[in-house]
Amino acid sequence: MADSARRRARQRPGERRTQLIGIGLEMLTTRPLHQITIDEVAAKAGISRSLLFHYFPTKRDYYAEVVRAGSRRLLRATRGDGSASIDTLVDGFLDFIERRHEPYIALFRSAGADDWVHEIFRDTRAALTDQVLTALAIEQPSELVRAAVGAWLAYAEELALDWAQHHTGSRERIHALLTGALDHIVRLAR
Repeated sequence: MADSARRRARQRPGERRTQLIGIGLEMLTTRPLHQITIDEVAAKAGISRSLLFHYFPTKRDYYAEVVRAGSRRLLRATRGDGSASIDTLVDGFLDFIERRHEPYIALFRSAGADDWVHEIFRDTRAALTDQVLTALAIEQPSELVRAAVGAWLAYAEELALDWAQHHTGSRERIHALLTGALDHIVRLAR
């Protein structure tokens, strides 16, 4: 069966939504979110624009689901097996950024990103903060410790993106910088 015929085949609603979100995520590898058009997504899926709007009432709804899917991928990559150590979490984060730094930038660092993108990013950052605190076995962090871990995440993001884009240092050195800085920051914040 030809690829276009396979795409046009009737699908269950959940399968079609997943397909459309996947197309959006795939397109993010080559361009920022605001440059992805609904017409291109529909054409790639082999459906009409109006059918896409059956699954996502507005363009914003579609974009929001694509951003949420990207966030879920990041959280899965850093979660490990649920009892992740900091080393496992940092490895997962570096793996994710190494493989997907362009879509990451397109999702969360787009110039003029809408408030809803920032909200999803804040929620993702809060979930990552919780993952780090869990990995550190800090059950009831003070506000300062939570803020310090959040600041470390901003540092980790910047360092990992720079490493992925410009090959600044070896992966082992970046990993050591991230884990060492986190240890130091948390000790000072306690």
